[in-house]
Amino acid sequence: MSGFVPGLELSRAFYGEVVAPLTADVPHSAALIGAGSEVQAFDTERSADHDWGPRVLLFVPPGAVAEVEARVTAALPESFGGYPTVFAQGGTPRHGVAVAEMGGWLNERLGFDPREQITTLDWLSTPWQALAETTGGEVFHDGLGELEPVRQALRWYPDDVWRHVLACQWRRIGAEESFVGRSAEVGDELGSAVLAAGLARQVMRLALLQRKRYPPYGKWLGSALARMSGAAELGQALARALQARSYHDREQALCEAYERLAAVHNRIALTTPLETAVRPFHTRPFRVIGGDRFAACLTESIGDAAVRALPPTGSIDQLCDNTDVLRTPARARALAMAALAPSQAAA
Repeated sequence: MSGFVPGLELSRAFYGEVVAPLTADVPHSAALIGAGSEVQAFDTERSADHDWGPRVLLFVPPGAVAEVEARVTAALPESFGGYPTVFAQGGTPRHGVAVAEMGGWLNERLGFDPREQITTLDWLSTPWQALAETTGGEVFHDGLGELEPVRQALRWYPDDVWRHVLACQWRRIGAEESFVGRSAEVGDELGSAVLAAGLARQVMRLALLQRKRYPPYGKWLGSALARMSGAAELGQALARALQARSYHDREQALCEAYERLAAVHNRIALTTPLETAVRPFHTRPFRVIGGDRFAACLTESIGDAAVRALPPTGSIDQLCDNTDVLRTPARARALAMAALAPSQAAA
């Protein structure tokens, strides 16, 4: 893709050469964070066909939004770096400099303001994609002195919450790992393949969570895994599972993936070491890793009694995959609260 300039690089230069001089006398922070493939460096030339171009998010003090927005709008050039500064965002043409007050932006994106205390409910009700969008990208200038601390606070889960989320992800695997064989046994190869694909998704998410990376939404999940150091063999095993034409080959590939996850579990040493070899599912001839073994051990390792007592529903992404919920913080928070009650996780 010769000539393509990644959005993060383009926006960094756009801020330095155009936006910063326009706002030099206004206390502000500037970044490329939030929605957009360029924030996670997943953008390609294809991305430029919509909602893409030189972009900067400006945070200014309360009461200064309208003044700064008017100043920027009046002075922006028509193009920068060969790209127009006005382009379609959400279907509506507008320039790529968004001006906001930080508290309002954070509440709109996350459903809470992390400059205050971050509760267990806050962590579990915030989609992984939203956390990745807030902690990804780049801060070009933090004149307000608050943006970098916010990003650092959200960089990863507190230790006990991480253990809880990992346990719930192992349970997702444990709940269905034997079904792949059972479906094939009754002649349902299509059902077996569909189950294997679902398990591959859960494996990919767990692999990222083990490495302290928020799994992105479906479009970029494979890309995120491919970028993770040491994940090539895991990706190859999952590819073989999805390409398999028989249950025997499908099971063999999934078992290899499970054992790799088990080995990483022992390597990160959150619990006492567990046996990493697959085994029969009770008396049935289906090989499984026994995801519930890892879940139980992780839960037992949680030091905070309130977190240890949480129901095994995990984060909102483990509870729900409805886009209209995950994109709306109020809905995600309400659903998470309902799942956590009566544990009083927010206390």
